[in-house]
Amino acid sequence: MGIVKAVCISERRGVGKKPVSEGRFIKNYGIENDAHAGDWHRQVSLLSSDKISEFNARGANAEVGDFGENLIVEGFDFSAMPVGTRLLCGGVVLEITQIGKECHNHCAIYRRMGDCIMPKQGVFARVLEGGTIRPGDEMTAFAPPPDRPLTAAVVTLSDKGARGEREDKSGPLIKEYLEKAGYAVIETIILPDEQNEIEKQLKRLSDSRQADLILTTGGTGFSERDRTPEATLNVATRNAPGIAEAIRYGSMQITKRAMLSRGASVIRNRTLIVNLPGSPKAVKESLDIIMDELPHGINILTGRDKECGRA
Repeated sequence: MGIVKAVCISERRGVGKKPVSEGRFIKNYGIENDAHAGDWHRQVSLLSSDKISEFNARGANAEVGDFGENLIVEGFDFSAMPVGTRLLCGGVVLEITQIGKECHNHCAIYRRMGDCIMPKQGVFARVLEGGTIRPGDEMTAFAPPPDRPLTAAVVTLSDKGARGEREDKSGPLIKEYLEKAGYAVIETIILPDEQNEIEKQLKRLSDSRQADLILTTGGTGFSERDRTPEATLNVATRNAPGIAEAIRYGSMQITKRAMLSRGASVIRNRTLIVNLPGSPKAVKESLDIIMDELPHGINILTGRDKECGRA
């Protein structure tokens, strides 16, 4: 059980939030009159009052709302809660969608302290059910529901696509396949073939968004700019080569050039990452090979299923 210590909003982005006597939470939107409300996954930000107190003990002198947080709650360590955790307070139901957030423009606290707790301790949520929350209200946390769908992210790697010079046809095709298979697609992004940026986004989608599955498309060939496998292997915590091998083997029955694909498949913590080729035709062929078997592996990886053997 947690206790809400403050409710904060800001009328524009890029500034600290100010405490209010109550917050009106709107379903699928956020808090009324808050600049960060909208149709996206970071509708509400939450931070533990205990973590703020620990940080202030180091001399931060942070005030309510300085970290851009909407809700300050006593008694919870939000950073230890997995994505999908439900929070119930005053009839409002929130679902955690992201753990932490990189600070692109360091705030005054960071410049003063050389550190900030929001990127590590703060979480973001979307509003599943609306209502009103006031300081002093009790908050209860519930584990993610067992029937929650598997989540997935799609990353297209293309210099021309990132510049808007080429239509991305493979990304939408992957998204369509995933949704037909019952996955909740939480993000689709297009990136240039820059290895550092690819690694950064794979880490974010795995660690902060905690996607169960990330499918990439493009950047798996012999060109000097094709760096997707290198980026994927660099972020891995464990290897899972069988999926990439299955794609190559199955694709070899269609074209011998499949041997030239360098795509990798790995695990990063509790996320499975699989590289797919760049062309829509090759993407479709690859997905037809692997899609039916992925949920079993993902469910074992995430602890939903136990290992099973066949006699």
